[in-house]
Amino acid sequence: MTEPDDTLDRVALVTGANKGIGFATAAGLGRLGITVLIGARDERRGAEAVSRLRADGIDARLLLLNVTDDASVARAASAVELSFGRLDILVNNAALKLERTPSPPSECSLDMVRETFDTNVFGTIRVLLEMLPLLRRSAAPRIVNVSSGLGSLTLATTEGTKYFTRPLLSYNASKAALNSVTVQFANELRGTSFKVNAADPGYTNTDMTGSGERGPDEGAEIVIRLATLSPDGPTGKFFDERGELPW
Repeated sequence: MTEPDDTLDRVALVTGANKGIGFATAAGLGRLGITVLIGARDERRGAEAVSRLRADGIDARLLLLNVTDDASVARAASAVELSFGRLDILVNNAALKLERTPSPPSECSLDMVRETFDTNVFGTIRVLLEMLPLLRRSAAPRIVNVSSGLGSLTLATTEGTKYFTRPLLSYNASKAALNSVTVQFANELRGTSFKVNAADPGYTNTDMTGSGERGPDEGAEIVIRLATLSPDGPTGKFFDERGELPW
């Protein structure tokens, strides 16, 4: 993987950025001199995140955004266009994980699957479709979909891996679908200046997980790396911090 190009004056949108991996991603991008739009559906929490980032010298701005709401995403896109006229980096980080512990898929309700997909899959597609015209105006557009190793069909069907033994129907299936979304957009935009990839931040300790092997800053490292790829970087791939993962 190539080293990032830090010479561009860029604008990045990170969804679900008021805490966890999203906040750490925004902080890391901001320290590179990138203007970061803090996508948050809660105005108070979003404003608090912006204040913390600005205190660290980062050019952070609140962008109210609920990925499950058409009108909210459309308003956000209009606000970005009005303020900047383009978008250089889109990090689709907003996600739900309603299953707290692994359980047989037959015990997962359809309502839980539907609610998880509404954010993790349909929400990401909704943001992609609205922001794509703004990304097309960038000289070096980058899209990163924050996925999970739990969404890898290869790892899930390989006995002996930790993914084989962690059935979480709604979450795992949503991340597998998100990986497919990544491939579809990468294929459409192949041959252009776009780089579209999926990132696995690993088992990170956040409010969503309640536990984890690493902190948000560590989990955000691969997201930041993919968001700042050089022109000769990969597209249509799935990575964690160690390298490429199988779909």
